Amino acid sequence: MGLMDRVRGEFIDIIEWTDDSRDTIVWRFPRYENEIKMGAKLTVRESQAAVFVNEGQVADAFGPGMYTLETQNVPILSTLKGWKYGFNSPFKAEVYFVNTRQFTDLKWGTQNPVIVRDAEFGMVRLRAFGAYSIRVIDPPALLRELAGTDPQFRTEEVSEFLRQLIVGRLGNALATSGVPVLDIATRQDVIGATLGEALTKELAAVGIAIPKFVIENISLPPEVEEAIDKRSQMGILGNLNQYTQFQTAQAIEAAANNQGGAGEGLGIGLGIALGQRAAGGMQQPGYQPQQGNPQQGYPQPQPQPGYGQPPGGPGGPGTPPPLPQAAQWFIGVGGQQQGPFDAAGLTQRVAAGELRPDTLVWKAGMAAWTAAGQVPEVAPLFANVPPPLPPQA
Repeated sequence: MGLMDRVRGEFIDIIEWTDDSRDTIVWRFPRYENEIKMGAKLTVRESQAAVFVNEGQVADAFGPGMYTLETQNVPILSTLKGWKYGFNSPFKAEVYFVNTRQFTDLKWGTQNPVIVRDAEFGMVRLRAFGAYSIRVIDPPALLRELAGTDPQFRTEEVSEFLRQLIVGRLGNALATSGVPVLDIATRQDVIGATLGEALTKELAAVGIAIPKFVIENISLPPEVEEAIDKRSQMGILGNLNQYTQFQTAQAIEAAANNQGGAGEGLGIGLGIALGQRAAGGMQQPGYQPQQGNPQQGYPQPQPQPGYGQPPGGPGGPGTPPPLPQAAQWFIGVGGQQQGPFDAAGLTQRVAAGELRPDTLVWKAGMAAWTAAGQVPEVAPLFANVPPPLPPQA
């Protein structure tokens, strides 16, 4: 082999790149001080672009295909400097392969919450995270603005820049979407598409597009989520009175199955609670008691002897005396008798404006109906009630 043959063997005659990294955006073809042979073969595969750079300036870019580097079909070669032996001599140029496929599964997220104004909750703090994909749409612009002379430009070198850009645009996208916080979950795809289009326009100057932008989740602060959970529970339970009655009935059944002293005590306590609830039901406006009406001559109901007392009767050895019975009051409203009420029930009637100092009241032991303001036990209830407003002009 002659000297010229050895020199020709040092020249590059095949230029190509097979990517096996899955995260390389730009790869510089290594020349190792070798020159590119005139007539060399350039192979650019699908999802690739080859950019020739001469003396720091982009000379041309080639799309997918196979090219023979000759001046007849590659006019830019005639502009390259460094010819020593005419147009048939080797030439020097840097070749950058740019990957134009989609790079998927890139993650983004907000390190700090984004504050937005919501029509229902006011100012709320939102956190969000998701994924996106990028694609190079202008290889020369990418080399000029981001990659530079990096021999292997990877996605990790641009992901942080893109994440900061996304977070900076997220607040404006959420604020201008007009979607209430409670409905964001149903409109995440629309918000993501809008945000992806806005980012693509902004990144066009550096040769990058975002074909897919996904919002996986938008979350509220923990305390706000707890409040929403409580509100949801109330909506699911519906009628709280019916739910309480149902729970009480189940507790009574469980206490009946427990033959120990704890079960008996629980049963007695629940029985008292049910009695109070029944009394509260009789406090509804318009209710007319069938017994204990002094105007109709009905006798007052008396507790049955021995009811709720342990064996041996009251005062027996080792047993406490019976609990004192709360006074039961009746009031006259609009010519109608209402009651009975305990002290708490009278307080509610005062707050509702149904019981006033001139309202007639009666309880067992009183000789006749008397104005409430003249009864020592009832008069203190009006101490915190403001007087009626004066006539307005």
